[in-house]
Amino acid sequence: MTDGTDQRQRALGQWAGRALERGGPLTLHTLAGDAGFRRYFRTDTEPRLVAVDSPPERTNTARFVAVADYLRRHGIHTPLVIAADVEHGFMLLEDLGDQLLLGELDDDSVEGLYAEVLSELLCLQQIPPAGDLFPSYSRELLLAEMRILPDWLAEKLLGYTLTDADRQLLEDTFALLLDSAAEQPRVLVHRDYHSRNLLLHDGERPGVVDFQDAVWGPVTYDLVSLLRDCYVRWPREKVERWALSYAAMAASVGVLEELEPATFLRWFDWMGLQRHIKVLGLFPRLYLRDGKSGYLPDLPLVIRYTLEVAGRYPELQPFADWFRARLLPLAETQDWYRDYRSAGSHSTQLHEQSE
Repeated sequence: MTDGTDQRQRALGQWAGRALERGGPLTLHTLAGDAGFRRYFRTDTEPRLVAVDSPPERTNTARFVAVADYLRRHGIHTPLVIAADVEHGFMLLEDLGDQLLLGELDDDSVEGLYAEVLSELLCLQQIPPAGDLFPSYSRELLLAEMRILPDWLAEKLLGYTLTDADRQLLEDTFALLLDSAAEQPRVLVHRDYHSRNLLLHDGERPGVVDFQDAVWGPVTYDLVSLLRDCYVRWPREKVERWALSYAAMAASVGVLEELEPATFLRWFDWMGLQRHIKVLGLFPRLYLRDGKSGYLPDLPLVIRYTLEVAGRYPELQPFADWFRARLLPLAETQDWYRDYRSAGSHSTQLHEQSE
């Protein structure tokens, strides 16, 4: 939508002008949005700011402000909230720039950049609880996330009608993943800690955005969100080396106890599978319900992760076999589909070695 053509955008510009005592509305330039209902605009001020339209009937602006403040007070570089109108769902935020981690990753940079953002994750996981600010990433919530796969991927996007046996297989698989999640130490979980939500600044700590849905949950969740990112893929041996190195760092500061590598990697793999099952339902829902088609081309990489991980564990093999037999042939007929075995991102071809 072009600048100034909708009522809420005009109201946001007028409010922002008043909040900054500019004597008139600000000119707003549309920025790329996220998977939620918020819209983001860059102002024409100096320094530049980000104006946010956060519809109150669909979002919780007060929680956004509270979480941003709490994380900042514990050293995380979230955008400073300059002003907020909770009733109308308007915010003015510090502009953290456009240098996403995703655009900077290549074979030469990845080790150093991941070291930087993993160090930031370790800081995040050492933040103490804050009353009821961070709800529990409960078994019920994790299960509800996985249950969107049969509804939105299988039935609504691919047109597959699940049998009672199919649904029982899925529920049995989900229960295994939930039991694994329940074994893990619980920490603050960003919930979308990946290359599109981390911004780089020379000489500064990484900027962290899209934190408003943070919860208290399993220790491997954010780690696998980063290392098995839905938008970029790295060789398995590198991912496992990074994961175990992080486990050692986390143990050294008391975030978790020292574990056998196989135990930690199983937690990591199974937590990642829970997340990817959720994403396999979420991306179709964003398209079919919310009109956001831009996530569909990323589904093949998520399918690849799902089949690779499930296929490595005998307990999860029935799920992998079912997916490959029932859903994969239907996915192959879709316009967004490309061979899941080579799916990755802009840098896939760089990172296929050693597989």
